[in-house]
Amino acid sequence: MAGRRRVSGSSVVALCLLLVALVACGGRTGADPVRAEVQRVLDRRAAAVLAHDATAYARTGTATGFGNLGAIPLAEWSYRVNQVDRAGDTATARVELRYRVEGYDRGAVATGRTVRLSRDGTAGRWSVDSDRPAKESGQQPWDQGAVEVVRGEHSLVLGVGQSTAALRSFAGLADRAVPAVSDAWDGDWARRVVVVVPRSLEGMAGLLGSPASSYRGIAAVTTGETGGREHAPADRVVVNPDAYGLLGDLGKQVVLTHETTHVATRSDTTSATPLWLSEGYADWVGYRGTGRAPTQSAPELTRGVSEGRTPGRLPADEDFGFTADADELARAYESGWLACRMIAAQWGEDRLNALYRAVGAHDERAGAVEDAMGEVLGTTPQEFTRRWREYLRTELG
Repeated sequence: MAGRRRVSGSSVVALCLLLVALVACGGRTGADPVRAEVQRVLDRRAAAVLAHDATAYARTGTATGFGNLGAIPLAEWSYRVNQVDRAGDTATARVELRYRVEGYDRGAVATGRTVRLSRDGTAGRWSVDSDRPAKESGQQPWDQGAVEVVRGEHSLVLGVGQSTAALRSFAGLADRAVPAVSDAWDGDWARRVVVVVPRSLEGMAGLLGSPASSYRGIAAVTTGETGGREHAPADRVVVNPDAYGLLGDLGKQVVLTHETTHVATRSDTTSATPLWLSEGYADWVGYRGTGRAPTQSAPELTRGVSEGRTPGRLPADEDFGFTADADELARAYESGWLACRMIAAQWGEDRLNALYRAVGAHDERAGAVEDAMGEVLGTTPQEFTRRWREYLRTELG
C-alpha cells in the first residue's frame, strides 16, 4: 500500500529487543528502600516535634536537643531526605529541614542537616544517632543550647545563654523599631521581626556559618534572600552581643531600626540594588527623627571632608565588606546614609521610597540606578554625584 514500508522479520526482532531494553532501563523505579525507611523515621520525628511529644521523639532515636527548641512556636517542621550513604548497619543522610515560626514567617526556612543513623540488628529498625548542621549550613539557635523565647508587641526574640531581662530589652527595642520603620517605609511588609540573640560573637558566627573574624565589631546582621517576596520568607536579625553591648542607648536603637528596615524592604531589594542604597536607606530610617547632626553620625566622613578629602564617588559594593578596614567601612556606610538623606531633603521622602523600589524592580544591575534616577529624580548619576559631593561639603565642612 502507498505510504507503507514492509518491515522484515529481522527488523521486527531488532525492534522488539530495543523495546525490551527501553523497558528494562526505564521501567524500574530504582527506589532505595533504606532512603525510604530513613524518610519514615524522620517523618515520625517531625510529627513529634510539632506535637511536643518527647516520648515519640525518643522512639526515633537520640532525644538530644529536643528540649532546646520546645519554647519556639512552630507552625511547620519537616525533613526531606536527599541522599543516604549506607555502610552496613550505619547510614549518613543528607537532609533538608524546613521549619516555620508561627505568626512571623511568610514561608519556611530551609537549612541543610547531616543525620547519622544506625540499625538495630534484631528488629531491623533505623534510628537517629545525631542531627547536626550540614557542612555548608549555619547552625540553628537550638544547636547552641536551650532557646528562651520572649514575645513583644511586634517582635519575637529567641535567645541562647542570655538573661530574660536582656531578651526583654531586645524586644522593647524591636517593638520601637517596627513602627519607626512603618512610618518611613510605605511598602507592604509584615510589621513584625524575629531577633536572635546568641551567647557570644562565636555563637553569631555559628548561626551565620562564617568565621567569627568576619563579624567582629559588627553589632547585628539581617539574614534573608534578595529578589522579591517569594525569596524572602523568613528574615532573622542576628545580634552580636559582644559588639552590641558596647553601644549606648541611641546606638542600640539605631542598629535595631536599621536591621528592621532590611526586613521591611527585603521584597523590594534585588541584585540590582547597590549597597550604598540599601545600607544608606536603612541608616536613614535608623537616624530619622533622632535629631542627630551629620557631623555626629558621620565622624569618619566629617574628618575626611574637613581635611579636603571629599569622596569622588559613591561607595561600591566591595567597600561594604565586613573584612574591610574599619574606617573605610564606616565611610562607606556614612556615604550611603548621607546620599539617602540628601534625596529625602531635596526631593522628598516619597521620592526616596520610589527610587528604592524603582532600582530594585530593574532586571539587572547595569542601568538600574541610571534609569531610576532619571525616572524618579529627573537627574543622572553624574549630576547626582556632583550634588552629593557638594552636600557633603555643606553638611560636614
